[in-house]
Amino acid sequence: MAKVDMVMPQMGESIAEGKILKWHKKIGDKIAKDETVLEISTDKVDSEIPSPSAGILAEILVPEGETVSVGTLIARIETDASATVSAPATTPAPKAEVKVEAKVETKQESPMHFSSSIDDFQKQTVAAVTTNVAETVTAGGNGSRFYSPLVRNIAKVEGISVAELETIPGTGLNGRVTKNDILAYLTKRPKGGMVTPTVAASKQAAEVKYGFNRERSELIEMNNIRKLTAEHMRRSIDTSAHVYSLTEVDMSHVVKFRDKHKNAFEKREGFKLTFTPFLIDAMVKAIKDFPMINISVEGNTIIKKNYVNIGMAVSIENNTALIVPVIKDADTLNLTGICRAANDLALRARSKKLKPDEIQDGTITLTNMGVFGTTAGFPIINQPQVAIMGVGAIKKRPVVIENEDGEDAIAIRPIMYASLSYDHRVVDGALGGQFIQRVAYHLENFDVNTPL
Repeated sequence: MAKVDMVMPQMGESIAEGKILKWHKKIGDKIAKDETVLEISTDKVDSEIPSPSAGILAEILVPEGETVSVGTLIARIETDASATVSAPATTPAPKAEVKVEAKVETKQESPMHFSSSIDDFQKQTVAAVTTNVAETVTAGGNGSRFYSPLVRNIAKVEGISVAELETIPGTGLNGRVTKNDILAYLTKRPKGGMVTPTVAASKQAAEVKYGFNRERSELIEMNNIRKLTAEHMRRSIDTSAHVYSLTEVDMSHVVKFRDKHKNAFEKREGFKLTFTPFLIDAMVKAIKDFPMINISVEGNTIIKKNYVNIGMAVSIENNTALIVPVIKDADTLNLTGICRAANDLALRARSKKLKPDEIQDGTITLTNMGVFGTTAGFPIINQPQVAIMGVGAIKKRPVVIENEDGEDAIAIRPIMYASLSYDHRVVDGALGGQFIQRVAYHLENFDVNTPL
């Protein structure tokens, strides 16, 4: 018998630790290769971790609810010749208790593939990163504070000392300083000097408590995604000067096209044709007309993105949490390609199969509140983007139209309200209004002869 070590996997370049949410297997259970063993959470995404080898779960070294650094040994799997699925070994099998490293092979599916085996972890992680991950900074004798390699690198480039780093309020897990925290600090830091944390920042970190009747109330602990969402939304309100525009859209052409093709499409593709791809397609076209909506801000610098990555909000965990997977290079996809990408990401978001890079680098976001019957809404900007479009339910409404004789008439049309929340620091009302109106134009003038 031999044992294969499972370690906390590297889920992304800037991710330095993970929290074990749930062990799906218990000691003594048989495990097939690539079968889900546990579920972990990072500050980017929750993921189910597959077994690097077939065998029996011999040891669980880190309990549920504990957070450990990347590379930490978390479990051991006992294998034998009949259970192990790996490349042929060139040396005799090691005795029990000896780590199997060179023999363990994990299927490489993509550049972002992650593994929980020690061998793959060593291959994926460069020495400089593992060294930084293992380091902590001692805070003046009051304990220790962890900094990710990304935060350390930014501090090094900007000349921020350890003492100054300790003064930055952290909004991450256990008060950890995130990339956005240090970038926000740099925007108000005087050249060459340390800035004292503001009173507002101190108050933000403090917990505010209100009275309530405990006997008639239930205390529910936030799950990890809810905590991250709360942090992200609060930071967005503090960062961006939110302003909103609203328009109504006649969805007649889109509704007729969908009704005509939805059955044949579902039979061919294996999933339903929804309105989301039409909305994303219209956003992509509008961005080509108004590219300055597709930007982000760092300090006093505007970063114009010459690519279009559309984030789409997906409700998960029985509508108790939200995640935003990103359709990369959406401007290179036709309508069918957008349909396939949106369906794939939504399915994997709900089954916790997303990879970290699939929820990063969005340039603008769409949230469809209409799926729950909402008429309209004004969403919070998904940082570091500067705009997010929200749409309500499509409902038949009486509207005034002009007939062929140029006379006004009342007609029934499928109407949808679309809103745009944008950052007034860099997007004025003219640009915001023109963009949302151009989205409406592309939807109202949708080409019913578009190939699908």
